[in-house]
Amino acid sequence: MPFFFSWTSIYACMDWIHASIRSIIDSAGIYISLEPGRESREYPSPLLNLKMGEKIGMAKLWALSLVVLVLAAAPSVPAVPITLITSAVDKGAVCMDGTPPAYHMDPGSGAGKKSWIVNLEGGGWCESVTACMYRKGSRLGSSNLMERQLEFRGILSSNPAENPDFYSWNRVMIRYCDGASFAGEGYDAGSRVYFRGQRIFNAAIQHLLSIGMSSADQVLLAGGSAGGLSAILHCDQFGAFFAGRSTTVKCLADAGLFLDAVDVAGGHTLRSYFGGVVATHRVAQTLPRSCTGHLDATSCFFPQNIIGSIKTPIFLLNAAYDTWQIHESLAPDVADHGGAWRACKSNRLACNASQMKVLQAFREQMVGIVEGAFSRSKGNGFFINSCFTHGQSKVPATWNANGSPTIHNKSIAKSVSDWYFGRAEVRAIDCPYPCDHTCHNDI
Repeated sequence: MPFFFSWTSIYACMDWIHASIRSIIDSAGIYISLEPGRESREYPSPLLNLKMGEKIGMAKLWALSLVVLVLAAAPSVPAVPITLITSAVDKGAVCMDGTPPAYHMDPGSGAGKKSWIVNLEGGGWCESVTACMYRKGSRLGSSNLMERQLEFRGILSSNPAENPDFYSWNRVMIRYCDGASFAGEGYDAGSRVYFRGQRIFNAAIQHLLSIGMSSADQVLLAGGSAGGLSAILHCDQFGAFFAGRSTTVKCLADAGLFLDAVDVAGGHTLRSYFGGVVATHRVAQTLPRSCTGHLDATSCFFPQNIIGSIKTPIFLLNAAYDTWQIHESLAPDVADHGGAWRACKSNRLACNASQMKVLQAFREQMVGIVEGAFSRSKGNGFFINSCFTHGQSKVPATWNANGSPTIHNKSIAKSVSDWYFGRAEVRAIDCPYPCDHTCHNDI
């Protein structure tokens, strides 16, 4: 008797396999990316000197073969070509190496022709001229080095089964090549590095308006990770482009709620890092004045100090145990003296009682911020699940699939859609770990 599998089941299987191999490979200190659309990151390990075979063991290699088989069986996804905004160069809106900014667009169809999703790509930041010089030699600093085609998945998918409410919209991905969440405004003559994120954002939106977005009935500005932070920083700026129109304008930040947290050594690693980003890219002049009027610029790069004053409706999608923040802000290597957190950062099941207490306090800080000034606006929504992951809107298995994460039996895709279309108020906060058994955990 033959077996039949739905593609959503295959994607869910792929996600499980990815998570399993991720835990194996992470412990060996090897970088690998198996999921299209998932923002990559590398977890350091003290075991880099061990051979892969010694660390993983031959018994684990079956998983690699299984991944190859599953990937081969997955349906092909139409590739979306890149478009360079050459006209932006004359405005000084350029990537870090001076090349034109770029985007990918899959045009809408049918009822979705007058609706737009504009997604801001993520990919970290650079906090010094030296780091930015290195970055400008990559796809995150030069449009010459960007992929010429991308697959759109999750919230950007054209598949109605994968993306039931937005599949027919005009779906756009604005590429990230400035290193400061589209917020910089400067130039370093010595290194010839451009910090023009704000100009890129303005030029890209103006270009999209000129090719049809100006007549949109519905628009959604979205982003993940550094792009999620960008969606927060630019939400009201985006809304201002539609002032005087009847357009419904809202924003979505996925994994963009970076906290000004105290690290495990009592310091503020992420605050120091963001301070470098703000100073190097001269971000202060582009930040919301509602914040910079009473706080320093670095504080105003943290979403917690901005979200309460944003007037455009915005939705926060975030894992309460954001794995990027655990690795780079809460327990970074520079604060993890003696490597006490190494095992916990690679496998949540290896976290001891005191470490779990720290993680729970991090969650409580996030929940407190969301339930504070942000929740006072009736137009805002949120979905804070108790998972160990980073970014959930562009991954099929977490966005909308059989077995995807839920809170109160409602998926992420359904929650975002209900909020956007005003079908229901969505203010979902999960109970603390380990109560949620629908998570797709990274560690």
